[in-house]
Amino acid sequence: MADPGAAKLCTQIVRSHFGSLTATVASALLTRGRLNLIQIVQFTSLKYRTVRAAVLVLFQQNLLWRSSAGEEKEVLEFNVDECLTRLRFGRYVWWAEKKCGALGGAVVQLVLDHGKLKPPDIYRLLQESTPDLLLSECRETMYKLVSERYLRPTTALSHISPREKLIQYEVEEVGKMTGFLTAKEQRQAKEIALARVKREELEEVTEKKATRCCSNVDHDEIKKKPMEEEADDEVHFRVNFNRFDVFIRNRLVEAAAFQRFNEGAVAVIRATLSVSENKQQGPNETKSDPVSVNNISARIPEDEDLSRGLHYPPKHKPSHMDLLKEYLGMLASADNPSPSGKAASFVSLSGSKVQVEFDIIHRRMQLQALEAACRDRHGNEGVRVMRLLLETGKMDEKQISKIAMMAPKDCRPLLFALSADNFISLQEVPRGADRNPTRTFFLWYVDLRKAYATLLRSAYKTLYNIGVRRQSEAEEPLVKAIVEKSQRSDVSQDVERLLTRNEREELVAWEKRRDELTLVETRVEEVVFILRTLGNIVVDDQPG
Repeated sequence: MADPGAAKLCTQIVRSHFGSLTATVASALLTRGRLNLIQIVQFTSLKYRTVRAAVLVLFQQNLLWRSSAGEEKEVLEFNVDECLTRLRFGRYVWWAEKKCGALGGAVVQLVLDHGKLKPPDIYRLLQESTPDLLLSECRETMYKLVSERYLRPTTALSHISPREKLIQYEVEEVGKMTGFLTAKEQRQAKEIALARVKREELEEVTEKKATRCCSNVDHDEIKKKPMEEEADDEVHFRVNFNRFDVFIRNRLVEAAAFQRFNEGAVAVIRATLSVSENKQQGPNETKSDPVSVNNISARIPEDEDLSRGLHYPPKHKPSHMDLLKEYLGMLASADNPSPSGKAASFVSLSGSKVQVEFDIIHRRMQLQALEAACRDRHGNEGVRVMRLLLETGKMDEKQISKIAMMAPKDCRPLLFALSADNFISLQEVPRGADRNPTRTFFLWYVDLRKAYATLLRSAYKTLYNIGVRRQSEAEEPLVKAIVEKSQRSDVSQDVERLLTRNEREELVAWEKRRDELTLVETRVEEVVFILRTLGNIVVDDQPG
């Protein structure tokens, strides 16, 4: 079962994309855990044919996993991660257009709309929307998307729950061992099972060839150039979310560098990321591949003046390589080799090789998101107390009041307010076995995982409320009538003449409110991306 906030948000997403009947089926799976078709029919009070059609839609859109429950029938499990990722589909299309052109964006949008498609179906849909489009252009774009991992092949194995396979393989590994298992042996069994699941995922991708040699190439063309490859027409392709999440993650890293330093540092970190971008497999990598300083220098645009962000004497004109090394030293916190300096770094230097420290940057972004939420609710005093506890560890109320320079009458209410929002936690240390409160130390500390999970739940609730407000405002009678009228073909060609002034003003006001809600939704979803995708913070319960 999913967390209640995530369940409500996923149900809302499914309802907005596929309708209320499909949302009813999704809600039953989210709130009750794994179910088979008969159980879904019982809990939703829908007809079997309707439930079956809704399940087929969810399978087509990669929103369901199937798994076995012992000797019982096959059960279905909702894929929460896949559903929450749908909030980023607009950015995926934008990145596809930026990297592969307008046709590449159109292909990605088609695949996102249909869940998974074969290349012939993609070509047919593209040519139906754009009759002048050549088939050769479609094949060339498709091959580029597949070869550069924007699209990936999918099979029936993609719908088997990875958690189910992990549990099954772990039981098999434990069965091979004899005697009482130690903690080390249990951990080894789990690691072996996890490695087996990852290996099968890789084999699944390469099980069917994603590309094949063209069979209709002219012999004269073969002599002029090597055999061309194209996407296999018998393979279903879906969008590779990890590939696009890498671009979003790299953009956040650049924004963090700009917030900390200047535009010159952003140009250096962007060039460093672009060198290893094709080798980055997903957003959860600890470090990037090592790249040389010369490769970084070659990726910096010639019109980029790195000297603008550094101060040198008027007569001293450093070379481009000296400026680059100066920025790399700043990004690596070379002037502060202490643990605090390493925690503030962006890259690490090893001779002439440079690596981007993704893990350090991710933790820093998560902490910044937590501090921003704490500042909104409890002001700068709350952030001061939280930072103090993060730096020093567990402390009692008197120590916090003294070091944070706060009056005891102000410190105590603030501590309990922070504890109520799970920004800090309380640890009891009794002096005796009777656990008498008068002889017990009460120490405050920051449980980061608990705080992040609470912040993630709050973000889910905010996203749900934004969606409810957008829907309620769009369904107001006046707004709905004006929007429907403006979408008519004759009105859209001559808005100024066929819409009154009041209608035009109301339409502009509604579009402004919609854009503002979309902007807020994007910012909140960015927090979810930082916590859930980059930080692996999951508040879902274990499936029942």
